[in-house]
Amino acid sequence: VVEASKLPRSFKFLYDVARPIEEKIETICKELYRADGISIQPLALEKIERYTKQGFGNLPICMAKTHLSFSHNPELKGAPTGFTVPIRDIRASVGAGFLYPLCGEMSTMPGLPTRPCFFDIDIDPATGIIEGLS
Repeated sequence: VVEASKLPRSFKFLYDVARPIEEKIETICKELYRADGISIQPLALEKIERYTKQGFGNLPICMAKTHLSFSHNPELKGAPTGFTVPIRDIRASVGAGFLYPLCGEMSTMPGLPTRPCFFDIDIDPATGIIEGLS
């Protein structure tokens, strides 16, 4: 690994993070997924405007899409072309340092709180009753 790290490399980012959010998403969809383009739905447009005004427009993009296809559609197998990626929402993980567009119909996992709930659960030693579960 040390020797490999000394070899010349030609790494470059796929996009300039200073570009507008829409351009970064479109670049990912066209260059990586071979899409013809993107369609940004109204909720996503609102979020783009909000995050840009809040100063988060320069964050990198992490696409949230199905793992079953290069497209947003799990039914499109292989390496499809000729499709448009619908961006229905965009969410921010500001602490982690990225924005993530939601492509098509997909579910996301809820985030965890900063303070785990188990801190609020206790057993009363006198009665044996568990407190903090309701």
